Amino acid sequence: MMEHVMDNNKVIVAGTVNTPMVYSHEMFGENFYHFELAVPRLSDYIDLLPITISERLMGEIELNPGSEVVIEGQFRSYNKFIDGSNRLILTVFTRDIYPKKENIKNPNQIYLNGFICKEPVYRTTPFNREITDILLAVNRAYGKSDYIPTIAWGRNARCSQHLKVGDNIRIWGRIQSRVYQKKQTDGEVVEKTAYEVSISKMEIVEKKNNS
Repeated sequence: MMEHVMDNNKVIVAGTVNTPMVYSHEMFGENFYHFELAVPRLSDYIDLLPITISERLMGEIELNPGSEVVIEGQFRSYNKFIDGSNRLILTVFTRDIYPKKENIKNPNQIYLNGFICKEPVYRTTPFNREITDILLAVNRAYGKSDYIPTIAWGRNARCSQHLKVGDNIRIWGRIQSRVYQKKQTDGEVVEKTAYEVSISKMEIVEKKNNS
């Protein structure tokens, strides 16, 4: 289903509404809200993903905690000034939403076609797993771009460590949430959540030879 999409940023997630709707912002007279969607992995871990939805879609479906839904949309980013610095905020922007009526084999799918905008960082875990961190810029309408952190594993990690800023790649994978602890300037340790795309498949888009 995700192999033949024409859009360069497409997400399909299915799960359970985990939090009540909270007002987010207004744009051109349209109100937007956000909530958290609990999306299961095969490993029984639950990814808690941030969802943004227009009020124009909310009237068509019940969105109380416990409701099971399928969401189609895009993975978007924006900068927000928090605690004296700019932070990259990630969210699934809803384009369509409908009740989940049956089990879905793969409830967390994302496809991105973008450009590497930061030198990839290759590393290994204490268990000797190979990982490469890639920040991907995905173009959007009106000259905007979404900046999406992604992670490649194993063979993909070894390959992508040699990619350069400006290289165009296509990736398929899933959105994952990761809880971590951060020490504040006053010494207090707070718990935060990061969101990133775990890559299962990637392709390098070859540059066209105009000659």
